[in-house]
Amino acid sequence: MTPDAAAANFQRNDVRPAAASLPFHPEEEVSPANRPAVWSAPTWGLVLFLALPVLAQQGLHFLVNLSDRFLAGHIQNVPDLPALQSAQTTAHYLAWFINCYGVFVTAGSTALVARFVGAGDQRQAVAVLHQSLLLAVFFALTATAAAFAGGVPAMVALLQQRGAAAEYTAAYLYPLFGLLVCQMVESAGVACLVGAGDTRTGLWVFAGVAAVNVPLAWGLCRGLWGFPELGFRGIAWGTALAHGLGCLAVVVVLLRGRYGLRLSWRQFWPRFDLMRRLLRVGIPAGIDSMSIVIGQFWFLSIVNQLGEVASAAHGIALIWEALGYLSGAAFGTAAMALVGQNLGAGRPSDAARAGWRAYLLATAVMSAMGAVFFTFAPEMFAVFCPQPQQQPIIVAGIPALRLVAFAMPALASTIVLASALRGAGDTRVPVLFTWLGFFAVRIPLGYLLTRSAVVLGPLGELSGWDLGLLGAWWAMVADLFVRGAIYAWRFGRGAWKHQRV
Repeated sequence: MTPDAAAANFQRNDVRPAAASLPFHPEEEVSPANRPAVWSAPTWGLVLFLALPVLAQQGLHFLVNLSDRFLAGHIQNVPDLPALQSAQTTAHYLAWFINCYGVFVTAGSTALVARFVGAGDQRQAVAVLHQSLLLAVFFALTATAAAFAGGVPAMVALLQQRGAAAEYTAAYLYPLFGLLVCQMVESAGVACLVGAGDTRTGLWVFAGVAAVNVPLAWGLCRGLWGFPELGFRGIAWGTALAHGLGCLAVVVVLLRGRYGLRLSWRQFWPRFDLMRRLLRVGIPAGIDSMSIVIGQFWFLSIVNQLGEVASAAHGIALIWEALGYLSGAAFGTAAMALVGQNLGAGRPSDAARAGWRAYLLATAVMSAMGAVFFTFAPEMFAVFCPQPQQQPIIVAGIPALRLVAFAMPALASTIVLASALRGAGDTRVPVLFTWLGFFAVRIPLGYLLTRSAVVLGPLGELSGWDLGLLGAWWAMVADLFVRGAIYAWRFGRGAWKHQRV
């Protein structure tokens, strides 16, 4: 069967099993007679059917980030452009923190909806949708209150930014936190649809968000088309307002009903039994994501101490490296949905097959991206650094981007197989992998490879390699290889097949 035929079969069966009475015993195989019709399609085709819309969605996300970075790099009459670009790097990390914060809700939403859909229990899947949106609102409002109560300046100071760069970063973050509830409701709704097997709605919603985001950012930054000229913070307002419209679109889709999920205002009452189940998956996954954020923030503080040029080069390299990361995330979404639904339908061997094939496809795509990084690194940096004062940024960043090209297979494992484990509800042990990778590998190596000497307090002083930004990226690559190997071991071991959610 071709991928197109597999996609048609997948959509025709609405990603629901034929037998609604399948027992919930993921460790037991279901007989061929009771096998859901949807799983008759080849696994390669199912992975591609789910991943390609998300890949297109991630491509739009990349283009928006590319536009924002280009816009910031070409703002006129800025006395210290490297400071502004350094601020954008830090703001990019903090915006990523917002996305990772949403994992407290979205990981459990996808896993639980997928299990119920796989087991044919649509009523419970709909109930999970409502509880997921309630949790999204609660978590968003809590974070917004903390941000406006002094959290934003505290985070900026913690990341070792000072002066003009710190002011630029704080101005960028307030709009994002102000409308965070819209972004989290949007993400939670899309996560539930992914669990039901619908990755296309997320594509169309984000296509609309991107189509609105880019002109809003340009208009509010430069004062075009009658918008006020807000400068750098106008880029953030464009993002926040676009997600507000995305949230509205998701709510409208769910009110009309999609893939068996439909909103009913009568069901918006807390059901603490389902909330506990959502958070049983979501809290460990959220802790894992927030651990990554803490590790990334710590890592960024090491880079920021290398100066504004290194920080700006780091941010531009990350923008391009996101081509690989976002590609992996698309296949990770497919793995999460297919693993969860196969386990719900009692097909652990199909769940394993889906996870491995998603990883192989991601590795192929990301390795191709790596070849692009290595070959075109000078041109990729020149796009964002057109002025003579930005030449040092290009010189510092090219070796880092070329280095990470060789880490794409390891990065694919940390993304896709971690997502597959989340789809199974296996989110507790992987937290330890994150701690090991960041706090035993990346951070210590970050200090050792970027400094001429590392002070160990009463233990004395250790000579460092003083490699600057390139040393920081060597530390990052080492972390990716360690975690990639461990995730492959964990998924291959198969204990997740017996995980209950």
